[in-house]
Amino acid sequence: MGKNTKVIAFANNKGGSGKTTSCANIGYSLSVLGKKVLLIDGDMQLNLSLSFFNEEEVLEFASGEKNLYYGIKKQEDLTNYIVSTVYENLDLIPSSTLMSGMEYELFTKWQRELILKQGLKNIKASGEYDYILIDAPPTLGGWVMNILCASDYVIMPVEASPWGLFGVANMFEFLQDVSRMNEDLKLLGIAVTKVDGRKNYYKQTIEVLKQTDDVHVFDQLIGIDSEVEWAQDNSKPIHVHKKSARSAKEYMELAKEIDRDAGRNR
Repeated sequence: MGKNTKVIAFANNKGGSGKTTSCANIGYSLSVLGKKVLLIDGDMQLNLSLSFFNEEEVLEFASGEKNLYYGIKKQEDLTNYIVSTVYENLDLIPSSTLMSGMEYELFTKWQRELILKQGLKNIKASGEYDYILIDAPPTLGGWVMNILCASDYVIMPVEASPWGLFGVANMFEFLQDVSRMNEDLKLLGIAVTKVDGRKNYYKQTIEVLKQTDDVHVFDQLIGIDSEVEWAQDNSKPIHVHKKSARSAKEYMELAKEIDRDAGRNR
């Protein structure tokens, strides 16, 4: 029996929110929990791809035609663009630096907001994956609109810092616009990241977010952890780099929370 595949976009128009790090490590954590996961790198910076493949491998994907850019450009079934990682239950559709021209590519196409959704149609129908997680670029435009129109849920990572809340209101407005085309899209929750327990500012961040109507803030917070950077430098999920790292445990608990909430909302 096929799986009820859930598509979750990780999106925030502000850079530095921990969006890609969260997408990568939650994806890996879900795979450890026995879920079959497909990650999609929707950002020209290639950071999600670099979280699982070394630079040489990622550049090979980016310079060839087995990447998301060409799949969208050709408006093809994205099944043929999937590459396997070395980790059980975890696959990836890599990105390309050519994604910088995606807005132009979309502008010339009919029903451009639905191209990614169409590209994922057969993958979803196959029931191969429990989750498809999409790392969106830190922008608001036609390509992010495309990603959100293809998604069932949005997770918004927000940095616990004085600048972390900057632009969140714009993101909420954008989600309202998208809901006119994708009525089923739900904000699954906000993940508070880069929490420094020595400072109390993160408490203010959480209080402000919880004052927003119909917004769920995940219970599990993600703290600042230098081991994350070392893991990224080695193109590994934090759990693989150092299983005992605080952030490895935090992302695992957050993945469990997301899995529970996503199951409850369908």
